[in-house]
Amino acid sequence: MHSPLPLLSGRLRLLATLLLALPLALAPAGCRRPGGPGVYHAHGVVEDVNAEYGQVVIAHEDIPGLMPAMTMSFDVPDRALLERLQPGQRIAFDLEFTGKAYRVVSATVEGTAGSAGVAGSSGPSVGDVAPQGDPAPPFQLIDQDGNPLSLADLRGKAVLLDFIYTRCPGPCPILTGLHVEVQKGLDPALRDRIHFVSISLDPVNDTPTALREYGRKRGADLSDWSFLTGPPEAVQAVLAAYGVGSARQADGSISHLVVTFLIDGRGRIVHRYIGLDDHDPKRVRSDLERVARALDAAGGAGAGGSADGSGGGT
Repeated sequence: MHSPLPLLSGRLRLLATLLLALPLALAPAGCRRPGGPGVYHAHGVVEDVNAEYGQVVIAHEDIPGLMPAMTMSFDVPDRALLERLQPGQRIAFDLEFTGKAYRVVSATVEGTAGSAGVAGSSGPSVGDVAPQGDPAPPFQLIDQDGNPLSLADLRGKAVLLDFIYTRCPGPCPILTGLHVEVQKGLDPALRDRIHFVSISLDPVNDTPTALREYGRKRGADLSDWSFLTGPPEAVQAVLAAYGVGSARQADGSISHLVVTFLIDGRGRIVHRYIGLDDHDPKRVRSDLERVARALDAAGGAGAGGSADGSGGGT
């Protein structure tokens, strides 16, 4: 006669397995980790639409599980959808977060918001961004080590300039991560001709120490990457000159555009990357290396040429 213990033990193991699986079986099909990749439903007011760069600026309400209410630029890959969006519309929209980009994938117009939704009336506009082909606006700020740094100090280098803040709940850490990928993949022979600069959108909270920790945690090599801050009025003047916006919300978040500038050795803007979809690390690295190589041909100052090799920008 066989002992009942092995049979009982097997049944207990089966019961334990079923109990462990039960929460998964009862979970909603669309369950996802808060803040993780997925599609999020949101509401907001269209502030600006830019067909050239496939961007829409939306003053949106809180997006539960993703980001607080703020005004921000989003990628719109569907051109037909982008053409239907106009400043002043109050919309319900679906926002796809891929882990590296935020994309508006559908939108329904719910009404109008009046003058509050007209580009330039309250939030940043893509049309205000410093133009490609123009001299890059100068700056003189303080880096993560407390040392002064100006754009003039970087003359003769290819500069990749972006704007972030350390408490950013959304795009800033993603943007920094993409540029870390760019930095790590650079041709070692070109590293001494390239410099990364990140200017804080929040000089009140972003001390040099906070910026150093932010960069270190995200894997930035600080030997050729400067995270800059300074007196609020000095920083605000730089943000206004580059047209990226910096409007603080009641919860401490900051409304801004996601823009990166590629600046040549003469201090000229040779390319603008607007939105996160436009930040493919391989493409940005190729552009950056092309401008760095042009420094040799131009004797160090660097005519640079446009990032697409055409010799000029628009």
